Amino acid sequence: MSLVTIDRNEVDIVIGAFRSDLTSFLEEWRPIFSRFHLIIVQDPDLKEELKIPEGFDFDVYSKSDIDKLVSSSNASMFSGYACRYFGYLVSKRKYIISIDDDCSPAKDNNGAIVDIVTQHITNLKTPATPLFFNTLYDPYRKGSDFVRGYPFSLRSGVPCVLSCGLWLNLADYDAPTQALKPELRNSRYVDAVLTVPKNSLMPMSGINIAFERETMGPAILPALKLAKEGKVRWETMEDIWCGLVVKVVCDHLQLGVKTGIPYVWRNERGSAIDSLKKEWQGVKLMEELIPFFQSLKLSQEAVTVEACMAEMAVAVKKGMGRSHPELANAADSMIGWVKIWKEVKSRDLV
Repeated sequence: MSLVTIDRNEVDIVIGAFRSDLTSFLEEWRPIFSRFHLIIVQDPDLKEELKIPEGFDFDVYSKSDIDKLVSSSNASMFSGYACRYFGYLVSKRKYIISIDDDCSPAKDNNGAIVDIVTQHITNLKTPATPLFFNTLYDPYRKGSDFVRGYPFSLRSGVPCVLSCGLWLNLADYDAPTQALKPELRNSRYVDAVLTVPKNSLMPMSGINIAFERETMGPAILPALKLAKEGKVRWETMEDIWCGLVVKVVCDHLQLGVKTGIPYVWRNERGSAIDSLKKEWQGVKLMEELIPFFQSLKLSQEAVTVEACMAEMAVAVKKGMGRSHPELANAADSMIGWVKIWKEVKSRDLV
């Protein structure tokens, strides 16, 4: 793969910390992460002080930091897995790479450790091709090119703003699949990158992604809550919702999303049955969400990410909010997130 040059000052690595002792996690990643700045966001429900080994450039953010930066009414937005979004909010660098503390470095087919930073940034710094599918996958990789019949007028591609990596071992299966196939593991390392085509939606996970902060930050947001309790989340469904929102924005603005390498090794964690209890309502709702997002069209006046978010929030509330109060809440959260994003970034300029 033809890799790009990376300026360490361009990259923040955001780590969602859900356990107190990060020693073994960071030692595994030391050869890669020690070159870059880390933003470690502690799950607000985790009370113990974090244990972090020496030799890393990092900032740690806890519940008190969240409470100081955003209002108390918005602080609950960053509970559980959503704490990683606070890291996105406080980052000041061009690119953000997000990874959770239950991941280890993967190895490629040659046994070499996968450098997720270099591969993610390479995806983001090379164009994407959402307007016409190249059957040899990413034409910008070393040893590849555009296939016969690919229009020359489209070969410059569009900017890539989101890179979605994959998982080995415990792959990104939903709770029903994990419960029915408890022994199912992903052992296939496919050395490929492809652009997700325009008008094709996708599931997204925040466990192994990278994105261009200034462009996509206003759209990469926490949102879904259970209407009956207000504070209980659908855990992984939150990322799925975010992925739907982001892809609609990217399609409208002609921006690109890539998926494939880099891989991480996802370690065993949690109970599929417990996850199913949290996800089930969200799993059912997906059958209604997908047709809605597939038919969603934004106006020509929406020329910024923020404008896209505003139009989408209105559409969600009008189209699904009456029958699903939790989606009306999600629409409000979309507007709230953009407001918070603007406020925090305006402080950075002062």
